[in-house]
Amino acid sequence: MLLRENIYDRLRSDILACRFAPGDEMREQDLAERYEVSRQPVRDALLRLQREHLVTVQPRQGYRVTPISLADARDLLRFRLALEPACVAEAIESAPDSVLKSLDEFRRFAGNHEDFIAYNRAFHSALAHASGNRRMATALCDLIGQADRLVRVSISNLRGHDPAKLVAEHIALIDAMQSRETRTAARIIKAHIGATEKRVLPALKRNAVIVEERSS
Repeated sequence: MLLRENIYDRLRSDILACRFAPGDEMREQDLAERYEVSRQPVRDALLRLQREHLVTVQPRQGYRVTPISLADARDLLRFRLALEPACVAEAIESAPDSVLKSLDEFRRFAGNHEDFIAYNRAFHSALAHASGNRRMATALCDLIGQADRLVRVSISNLRGHDPAKLVAEHIALIDAMQSRETRTAARIIKAHIGATEKRVLPALKRNAVIVEERSS
């Protein structure tokens, strides 16, 4: 992998994992020292992250991790609500039985909150790729990665975060997909994402690093 790609991936991962929290200031020299590289690949990575709205340029001051607005969080979850059911439907229609069978690995989970975030990301990424539609899968995986950031920011205030209940929802979805029950699967995934919105947005609203709304 090219050095600039590696730095981009590492910096993006650190932002999505909230090792750089929303609102944190960043400087090229500090980042170059952190990742033990020159400033050029850091600058290239920051410009890419700016285009993804994860980083904001502050003239003569450096960069800032873009704060999360409630409106942006809502937009992200609503976009996922439109896209993920479409991926599930494509998978049911077109995926081989072996691909749907591979989802069985997500029927079990054991671990802490951080482990659950990784498990959850892997499950929903698997749904995206099961669709067989590379463009849809790429877009959905990006949304899932950014949703990790929402959960991490809100998790200290999150109520009703019951991994057993969420894993049960995953199992019900797997059952419906493996049985090729399109309507049942659509109902389950839409309810699953809707419940995520109801849990996460109120928790985000209580968090001090969240911007109330975007400026119009």
